[in-house]
Amino acid sequence: MSFMTEGNFQKPVFDVEGHRGCRGLMPENTIPAMLKAVDLGVTTLEMDVVITKDNKVVVSHEPWFETEITTKPDGSFVNPVEAMQLNIYQMTYEEVLKYDVGMKPHPRFPQQQKMKAIKPLLSDLIDSVETYLVKKNLPKVNYNIEIKSLPAGDNKFHPVPSEFGELLMTVIKEKKIEGSVIIQSFDFRSLKYIHEKYPSIKTSMLIEDSDVNDFDGQLNRLGYTPEYYSPNQTLVDEKLVKQCHDKVMKIIPWTVNDAKQIKKLKKMGVDGIITDFPDLVKK
Repeated sequence: MSFMTEGNFQKPVFDVEGHRGCRGLMPENTIPAMLKAVDLGVTTLEMDVVITKDNKVVVSHEPWFETEITTKPDGSFVNPVEAMQLNIYQMTYEEVLKYDVGMKPHPRFPQQQKMKAIKPLLSDLIDSVETYLVKKNLPKVNYNIEIKSLPAGDNKFHPVPSEFGELLMTVIKEKKIEGSVIIQSFDFRSLKYIHEKYPSIKTSMLIEDSDVNDFDGQLNRLGYTPEYYSPNQTLVDEKLVKQCHDKVMKIIPWTVNDAKQIKKLKKMGVDGIITDFPDLVKK
């Protein structure tokens, strides 16, 4: 469902969320990917954030430079052995800017357009999107921002949940997008912190393959009922859709890249999907 700030209310629509912008078509989690997703008519831009050594909030799926997408400053590709050693949490943003994440051919997304690209600051990405929407006279979009954290990574690959949450919320408040943001995470600690400190911010619990039959247990562990439940698409059936709707939660499965599967999930009654190929929904 697309939600808008007061005064710009729209009726619920099927929420098309561009995964990492539109990873199937453009370099993931980059500004060009977000603008392309906007052009394709997404209602929500989905992205991930990590933190640098100098406390900058950067849009990136991993807190390191992943081998599939990265070209090093010397022009060579990052190999699997060194990837996790290129720890963004141990780098300043100035150092992060030296790495390219748009030129290496993606082994799993051959349609992806190649271009020079960097991991952007979340603040710069929001500015670029908002400016683009005004310039093109397009409707507002929502931002679904994933906090990338795990207990084992605390103070190694990211700050603890309270510090991470505050750094993210500082950007969200500065950019005045509180009414159009969702914060999602697999890390329930992060969701709890946001909910307790910023109860007006919408949150989404991300669910992997585990605990498929433990819906009530998941909610008990989280400690509150969020606005969104976002499971792996393979977990979705009519029972799960009903369970979510009975709790007044919207269900947004990920990552759905097949047109037939999109149609099937819509028929089951999901409220939207996260996809690498937003163009499939139009088709």
